[in-house]
Amino acid sequence: MIRVTRLNGERFALNPDLVERVEGHPDTVVFLVDGTKYVVTESVEEVLVEIREYRASILATAYEMDRGTYRSPVRAADDDGRAAVVPFPAREER
Repeated sequence: MIRVTRLNGERFALNPDLVERVEGHPDTVVFLVDGTKYVVTESVEEVLVEIREYRASILATAYEMDRGTYRSPVRAADDDGRAAVVPFPAREER
């Protein structure tokens, strides 16, 4: 998800996979594939950078998981304190 700001200052998260196009005339309008439109304070370039960084972070995380070097920034724990997240199997284990 990316964070954008409505004209009234309200921040919200938007799923970038649903973005069809972004236009600036002069307000920036984000069009979703279902026809929904959002007018945001960010420029077209800022929205595109957010989408690019979001997608790059997914690829980087997948790479780390594949190499076995990924460490979740938030660790979930079950009742006895052990990590509840199952590690991604190493390539040799698949």
